[in-house]
Amino acid sequence: MSYDLAVWEGERPADDAAAARYFNDLYDQYVDTEEPAVPPVERIAAFVAVLLERWPDRTEGDDDTSPWATAPLIGEARGPLIYFPMSWSMADEASAHAAEVASSMGLNCFDPQARQLRP
Repeated sequence: MSYDLAVWEGERPADDAAAARYFNDLYDQYVDTEEPAVPPVERIAAFVAVLLERWPDRTEGDDDTSPWATAPLIGEARGPLIYFPMSWSMADEASAHAAEVASSMGLNCFDPQARQLRP
């Protein structure tokens, strides 16, 4: 089981409902599409780099040290959006860190399970 988080570049939505709509639009445009993957924008790539400083990408046979459920983590980034899964056992710590990093970089962080912005 995994916990998913979305981080994107752009204006901060007015509320959780607006964030959910914006996330759905980004998801449809960049993830759920037949088009080739769009490379991540610079700030999303920088966000991923900061996350990987604390916890490197998951490697085969090394499941207990990284919270990222897929590797490479940058592979989940598309244009202004990264939508990525974390292992459930490390989700609290990793999602709090990701939300803090996103905020410090002026990025939006959204919890699709709770359908709310992360402060």
